[in-house]
Amino acid sequence: MTSTPATYPVPHGAEQGVGVPADGRERSAARVDTDRDGGALVARVTLQTIADRVGVSRMTVSNAFSRPDQLSAEMRRTILDAAAELGYVGPDPSARALARGTTGAVGVLLTESVGAAFRDPIAAAFFGAVAEELAPTGLAVVLLPAAGAEGMIPARDIPMDAALVYGCAADYPAVDWLVRRRLPLVFVDGDPRPGAASVVLDEREGARLAAQHLLDLGHRHVATFTMNSEVPPGWAPDAATAASGFVARERQRGWVETLAAGGVTPVTYELVDNMEPHASEAARALLAGDTPPTAVLCFSDLMAAAVVHAAEERGLRVPEDLSVVGYDDAPLARRLRPSLTTVHQDFEAKGKAAAGALTRSIASNRAGNPPDSAQHMVPVTLVVRESTAPPAP
Repeated sequence: MTSTPATYPVPHGAEQGVGVPADGRERSAARVDTDRDGGALVARVTLQTIADRVGVSRMTVSNAFSRPDQLSAEMRRTILDAAAELGYVGPDPSARALARGTTGAVGVLLTESVGAAFRDPIAAAFFGAVAEELAPTGLAVVLLPAAGAEGMIPARDIPMDAALVYGCAADYPAVDWLVRRRLPLVFVDGDPRPGAASVVLDEREGARLAAQHLLDLGHRHVATFTMNSEVPPGWAPDAATAASGFVARERQRGWVETLAAGGVTPVTYELVDNMEPHASEAARALLAGDTPPTAVLCFSDLMAAAVVHAAEERGLRVPEDLSVVGYDDAPLARRLRPSLTTVHQDFEAKGKAAAGALTRSIASNRAGNPPDSAQHMVPVTLVVRESTAPPAP
C-alpha cells in the first residue's frame, strides 16, 4: 500500500495523531495522510486545530505553551486540556530551537564513558548539584562522552547552548570541537582555556591541611597515593614531579610542599585510574614492603578505602599501625570502618558555582559580550575522623 498526502479539515471530535510538519510551520487545519483508496491513516494536530476546538486565535494557543504569563490560568488550562484531548504534546522542539536560536540544553564533557561517570560518586554528586541549580532556568543537562560511535562525535554533533568541561585537559580533542563551535565554556576541575571561566577546588590548600595534620600527629614516614595515567603503576622516581592531570598534580604539590616544610620527604605510589580494581591492586603494592609507611595521603576516598582494606589483609591496624587520609568526603568516608579522615569538598557550592558561571557565559554570549573568564575557587576543609592517630612508638 502506498500513501499520498492530502489536506482535510478535521471535524470536531475526530481521532487525532501527534506531531507537526517537518518544516516547523503550522497549517490551517490538521494534515491527514491517506492510502490509495482515500482512507485516513494519520492526522497531524497543529496549533490551529486546537485554536478551532477552543474558539481562540492560533497565537493564544501558542502563548499557552511558550508564554503562559500572557494568559489567565483558566484559559491556559482550557487550552492545555484541549491539546491533551487531541493528542498534541507541544510545539516541535527542533523547530522551536531553530526559531529561538537556542536549544535549552547544556553539555557536560566527560573524559570517560557516561556509565563510568555515574559509578564515580564524586562526579555523580557534582552532576546532581549542577542539574538542581540549572532546573529553575529551564536548561537541561546533556552528558557528553569524549568519543561516540559510528563516526559520531558528541562534542561536535549534539545541539547545545554551552558546555561544562569536567576534568578534561584544555588540549583534549573533544574540547577543540567545542571551541570551534564557539560555545560558551566553563572548565571544572581542570586547566581552562584562555578566555573561559573555570571552577576548581582549593586543591593545594586541602592537601596542605591533610599533610599538616599528619605532621602534627608526629608522622615522619609518609606515602602519597596518587594517579598518573601516563605511566605504569608503581613507585614514582620523584614525589615532586609525580601525578598527571590538574587535580592530581595540585594535590600532590600541596602534600609535597607541606611535608617538605616539616622536614619530611614522602614516597609516592602512582596508579593509572581512580577505579577498582586498580586501587586495590595498587594499595597492596604500596604496603607490600618490609617497612610500610606509618601514614598514607590518598588522592580520593576510594583509594583510601583500598589502603584500609589492604592494611587489614596484611594485619596492620588502622589507625594504630597506619594512618590513612582521603580526599573528597564522599559518603564512603563515613561508612568506612574506621571512619575516614578526609578533605571535604562542598558539592552543592561547586555545582552552584559551575551553573552560575555557565548561565553568565550564556548571557554574555547572547549579548555579544566577552565570556565570563573568572576563576571560581571553592574552599575545602579537613574532617578528622577515626582513621588517623599518632604513629606507634
